[in-house]
Amino acid sequence: MYKIVRKRFLTPSIALMDVYAPRMASSAQPGQFLIVRVHEKGERIPLTVCDFDREKGTVTIVTQIVGASSRRICHLDEGDSFVDFAGPLGQPSEFLHMPQEELRSKRFIFIAGGLGTAPVYPQVKFLHQAGASVDVIIGAKTKDMVIFEEEMKAVCDNLYICTDDGTYGTKGLVTDLLKELLDSGKKYDQAVAIGPMIMMKFVTLASKPYNLPLIVSLNTLMVDGTGMCGACRVSIGGKTKFACVDGPEFDAHLVDFEEAMRRQGMYKNVEQESDHKCKIGLNS
Repeated sequence: MYKIVRKRFLTPSIALMDVYAPRMASSAQPGQFLIVRVHEKGERIPLTVCDFDREKGTVTIVTQIVGASSRRICHLDEGDSFVDFAGPLGQPSEFLHMPQEELRSKRFIFIAGGLGTAPVYPQVKFLHQAGASVDVIIGAKTKDMVIFEEEMKAVCDNLYICTDDGTYGTKGLVTDLLKELLDSGKKYDQAVAIGPMIMMKFVTLASKPYNLPLIVSLNTLMVDGTGMCGACRVSIGGKTKFACVDGPEFDAHLVDFEEAMRRQGMYKNVEQESDHKCKIGLNS
């Protein structure tokens, strides 16, 4: 059993939990995910690793209430336990393999949409500790949906926030803010976007005229998390890949977003009406 040692709600529908899982905490890396089960007959739910503390032996997850299973997770309290907490799974972010001297010479920009801010945080934290220069854009529907603001400020060079309704930060979309930064003369060696599929698609389109390398995370497609169910099958550069095994991160300019969005839409109604998984970044 994997005990919840800390829990707090970031918004009325988004819960953060620190779970005692020392073996996973000792090996987890930014970009990876894990699978939880609330009880013996519960379904397997893939969630992105949000943070980890190797000394305390804890792994942090963030879950948004979307369907029945995510509601059960969010209703757990401190002291409760998961029957399964398996991982880390998937491939770590590719920049973890770069020499530290190379990282120090690069400038990164992360574009986080809604709940996608949670998996962005450990990557930004890692790069900050490695000495890289990192800017972050957080996009949300309203001020109340902005998460990880203070945590992100502590590990990035510049934090930009935009909301759809203008209740906080800049009013508008993350793509508008990204183009504004690039047009102002900001130069970046690598961009990373994590959030709703439609957001990542338009960030990809916006970055293309600037020849900006972009990585996206297709964690929203995962269901089984092992590659056996085939739900996360997607075309990358014309080749079939599985988000849970080969990813979840891929070169955005090679992703067939139309196919990915069709596949994601196949499970949306089931997810909301039954015990289906909470997909990270489904809602901004």
